[in-house]
Amino acid sequence: MRDFQRPGRSAVFAMNGICATSHPLAAKVAVDVLQEGGNAADAAIAAGVLLGICEPQMTGIGGDAFVLLKPAGTEQIVALNGSGRSPAGLSAEKMRADGLTTVPTYGVESVTIPGAIDAFCRLSEDWGRWDMARTLAPAIRYAEEGVPVGQRTALDWGNSDHLKGSARDHFLLNGKAPRPGQIFRAPGQAKVLRHIARDGRAGFYEGEVAQDMVDSLRAAGGTHTLQDFAATRSDYTTPVSGPYRGAELVEHAPNGQGATAILMLNILSHFDIPSMDPFGATRAHLESEATKLAYDARNRFLADADHTTRLAHMLAPETAARLAALIDLNRAQPATAALTEAVHRDTVYLTVVDRDRMAVSLIYSVFHNFGSGLASQKFGIGFQNRGAGFTLTEGHPNEAGGGKRPMHTIIPGMLRRDDRLVMPFGVMGGAYQPAGHARLVSNVLDFGMDPQTAIDAPRCFAGPFSGQDGLGLESGYTDHVMADLAAKGHLVRRIDEPLGGAQAIWLHEDGLLEGGSDPRKDGCALGY
Repeated sequence: MRDFQRPGRSAVFAMNGICATSHPLAAKVAVDVLQEGGNAADAAIAAGVLLGICEPQMTGIGGDAFVLLKPAGTEQIVALNGSGRSPAGLSAEKMRADGLTTVPTYGVESVTIPGAIDAFCRLSEDWGRWDMARTLAPAIRYAEEGVPVGQRTALDWGNSDHLKGSARDHFLLNGKAPRPGQIFRAPGQAKVLRHIARDGRAGFYEGEVAQDMVDSLRAAGGTHTLQDFAATRSDYTTPVSGPYRGAELVEHAPNGQGATAILMLNILSHFDIPSMDPFGATRAHLESEATKLAYDARNRFLADADHTTRLAHMLAPETAARLAALIDLNRAQPATAALTEAVHRDTVYLTVVDRDRMAVSLIYSVFHNFGSGLASQKFGIGFQNRGAGFTLTEGHPNEAGGGKRPMHTIIPGMLRRDDRLVMPFGVMGGAYQPAGHARLVSNVLDFGMDPQTAIDAPRCFAGPFSGQDGLGLESGYTDHVMADLAAKGHLVRRIDEPLGGAQAIWLHEDGLLEGGSDPRKDGCALGY
């Protein structure tokens, strides 16, 4: 039970259906869909696409998505990988010959083919009750009529100095980022959504919409072709999972980084975390050390599924045991070797559970703030820069190449206990996400926090954030804890912005649904 004399949020309880996401309009649309007879898949698509209008700096139809879905009437979890591939003409050798050591973060070389729309169409066809025309109707209406820009969204929107050309015309108001409460409209994207509503995935990956994207990318120097777009397909994959404190964390297999969260929890399971102060120096130190070790494994092993060969080693219990033995509870290790790949912070996440207990955990992103900073000329489709997640290191499994998926940072999660789904959840924040998954799961299982309390709790991260290294702490940590961590050898600092955001739904055994939504974002949980 929270302290009602302090600022905070109460958990949201419902019996029939519930959605937790980062914008209230999207949460409302999801609940509207559920009340009108759609299921969790329909609601998640409707809310997710709308988030690209409400939070275009974080996501959009030019981006990628990953989905974990538990169908009604079963505890099986289905994974749908909606991440796009690089154009066939992308060449690491050519970039190295041009003197590049990394894929340009905001160059056209970083633009991979959007995979989210194919995933949404497939999710609708395979699992939804509604057709895409009905599901997309709310997003089309809001794209045309406009949405008021939220406070957190406006803050993030202001970090858009890299917008170029037509992207400035489509995403700025009179050349400036909108202020809180200003109305943002996307009439060009409304037209694209109408094409998809009428023609399905072909309305996006073929015809005039695809031609607009290809023409715009090639004008910027890209190698993208109509064939690259037409060939885009989402894939069903087998999730990976790992045990923790009598529960099971379920994640996407590579090219996602979900295995990193599982490895972190495997490492943490070797320590008596429940005996620690949840917001004290010892736990923060331990998480920091586990993060360094797990992320080092990620950086060396994870890539496109066709190029990842050490996944079983990364998830093996003996690997975690050996890594846990390297941790000194009194002294910090050196930082993990820096990635040559770009690291992102910007994404949206939503989770929906319906009255039949279908559950969806969905994450959807354009990688960096407004992705590459490029947009299609005619329709204003913002292009992601997910290809900046490739490395140019020759022979590395995540080396850039034509038709490859880069290692992905966005990961939806699900937590099971006694072979039953108990919590679909996600933690936004780019590189922080595996550490965020481990922290949220530990908050719930080690300290008995309800989802809202677990989400509200202060966070720390031993990794790059806001362009800085070291152990970053949110303001919820005391100066005394910072001093203790510094004494252990950490380069500690206060972070200037919150660490990501999170959404979660707890499925109680008696049928009650309990939603939590991060106050670090503009959104909320809503149910009926």
